[in-house]
Amino acid sequence: MIQCPRGTRDFLPDELEKRRHYEAALRDVVLRHGFREIETPIFEEAELFILRSGPNVLKELYAFKDKGDRDIALRPEMTAPVVRAFVNGMSNDPKPIKVFYFGQCFRYERPQAGRYREFFQFGAEIIGSATPETDAEAIATAAAMIKALGLNEYRVRIGHIGVLRQRIADIGVPKERTAEVLQKLDKKLYDEARPILEEIGVSQGDIDALFALTETVGGPEVLDSAPLGEAGEYLREVVSYLNVMGVTDIEIDLGVVRGLDYYTGMVFEAEAPALGAEKQICGGGSYSLSELFGGEKVFSTGFAVGFDRALLAMEKEGIGYARKGIDYYVIPVSEDVRKQAFGIVTKLRDAGKSADIDIMGRKMGKALKYAAGIPARYAVIVGASELEKGVVTLRDMESGDQKEIPLADL
Repeated sequence: MIQCPRGTRDFLPDELEKRRHYEAALRDVVLRHGFREIETPIFEEAELFILRSGPNVLKELYAFKDKGDRDIALRPEMTAPVVRAFVNGMSNDPKPIKVFYFGQCFRYERPQAGRYREFFQFGAEIIGSATPETDAEAIATAAAMIKALGLNEYRVRIGHIGVLRQRIADIGVPKERTAEVLQKLDKKLYDEARPILEEIGVSQGDIDALFALTETVGGPEVLDSAPLGEAGEYLREVVSYLNVMGVTDIEIDLGVVRGLDYYTGMVFEAEAPALGAEKQICGGGSYSLSELFGGEKVFSTGFAVGFDRALLAMEKEGIGYARKGIDYYVIPVSEDVRKQAFGIVTKLRDAGKSADIDIMGRKMGKALKYAAGIPARYAVIVGASELEKGVVTLRDMESGDQKEIPLADL
């Protein structure tokens, strides 16, 4: 039997209905926040991601040669394609430009709970400026999206990439090795980061102080615990805007790095403790990418919700989803009324109702059992003697009550 490729999934109707429901909830949030939808190709020129995506993304890139001998890659994330689309077709539009997207991304990594080689991101980008207001708007939108999913336990952590970048530069890490070191710090891989820093010539004291900085987490008071310079002042301003917007349950984490290499300023993540060690469900920050793709330098802030991991967190919290079902299920009692029954289901559909009809020729008991399982709100029982009187039997599938009603009133 041929199976779907490892790291991918089939979404059967019950699961897909649930996913579409929560996708619609997220879509409602971003639309209310003034974002408009954008869609980009699933594959792009590989250079788009190679230019500045970071080492942990590049090693997982699905890249190949197409029939024209062009280097092509399946998108591992969606910010770079959106910025490329901005440079190609929106660079002259009034700023800020607020766009959102939902779609598949691909990374060749080891499949595990909530992590797949084909996964889905729901994200948004605000293109146009690097200001505390922009960053606060992005964080507040992300928090509203997570809240709309119904998660009970989650936390938002914000930081500033400038804090670690400055500290790394101060202790003597050359610019060309910065991304490599940040990638290890992002994953808290201190045992792997230490030999790299030692090779560069960083002292043990500076290494330990750097590691301690990445573990500095707390409330806004954290910003007063170390001389953070402009980055600290900037974060204070972001926090003040978030307070006004009602996003108060946040942590300051000076070790938030993010795995992508293009972040330049504020960075943030959202976590769901129900997921255990791999608890991140959302991440983002401010960046500048457009100049790499042939456009003018424009600062932006964006984020993406890991849709699959968010749904898994909801499942771990015991948040269920009730199948919506249909309005009516039409059951012809006998063969001689089958065509009239098809006329009835068509009229229901034309009236804007969701309706289906028994096409298996089931007996009444089995047809009603099937209607309950779909589930249908009502069963419309069509019999010959009832049709002669111009009526059908309407059965309430929840209560079991039924009555005859004129066909014209159905």
